[in-house]
Amino acid sequence: MFKSALWATALFLAAPIAAEVPSYPAQFQSRDITANGVTLHVRVGGKGPAVLLLHGYGETGDMWSPLAAALKDDHTVVVPDLRGMGLSSHPAGGFDKMTQGRDMQGLLAALGIERYDVVAHDIGNMVAFALATQQPDRIGHLVVIDAPVPGVGPWDEVLKMPLLWHFRFGGKDMERLVAGRERIYLDRFWNEFSANPARFDEASRQHYAALYARPGAMHSGFAQFAAFDQDTADNRAWLAAGNKLKMPILALGGEKSFGPMMATVMRAAATNVTEGVVPDSGHWIMEENPAGTVTRVVTFLKSGQ
Repeated sequence: MFKSALWATALFLAAPIAAEVPSYPAQFQSRDITANGVTLHVRVGGKGPAVLLLHGYGETGDMWSPLAAALKDDHTVVVPDLRGMGLSSHPAGGFDKMTQGRDMQGLLAALGIERYDVVAHDIGNMVAFALATQQPDRIGHLVVIDAPVPGVGPWDEVLKMPLLWHFRFGGKDMERLVAGRERIYLDRFWNEFSANPARFDEASRQHYAALYARPGAMHSGFAQFAAFDQDTADNRAWLAAGNKLKMPILALGGEKSFGPMMATVMRAAATNVTEGVVPDSGHWIMEENPAGTVTRVVTFLKSGQ
């Protein structure tokens, strides 16, 4: 009977989450690929030049479905869940962004992709930056959306912002506080970082809260932030060596969030930065203004820069 209960629990945890975010087009396939010692859950679909879409905290690769639908006719779209997030595995470590950049290298190699564009949001920005420092000659275009990069530009000032207290929130006691209350914790982000919290709808909140309530998920989420000191050291060492990113970069900020500050961040580390703003949006650009976000990203990727 005990074994049956465990099996039922495992089936429940593996089952699709009931509440739904916008679904991916039917031609997309989901796979689990082992890369750099971690199992990454990834959605792949479309045809043509590759584009890698990287999500952030409080969401998973599911956030990108509207953009994936817009790109699929002329791009091969690759959308992983980052290590420790969504349906990817939860390793004990490796949450520094250089390691996660190598996760992406391994994933792309497993898919036979050598050249690609990158579109990223939030924590995804930090992984994308690490990946761009590792494989600068393979990335055609880079889009970073509404989040800082540790150690780059006005990072020390960003750390002083009261809204970002969660950067230092973690550890066993914090995990105990949040256990079983994941929705309460995540609602704080979805509400306070939105221009209009109602646009982060109830179905999406249920969907992501259930994913973050999976065993190990909150621990892994806190670990993403705990790695910022290492990320800062890594990025500052790269900059101190005189390096700059040279690929075309679109730095997008939500009008009611980072706004033009996103371009300020990237100009501290890159030579070819286009500034952009997603109007009528806070941090959660794909929930608050998906059409405006998709238009700006697709236009940039197809600009031929």
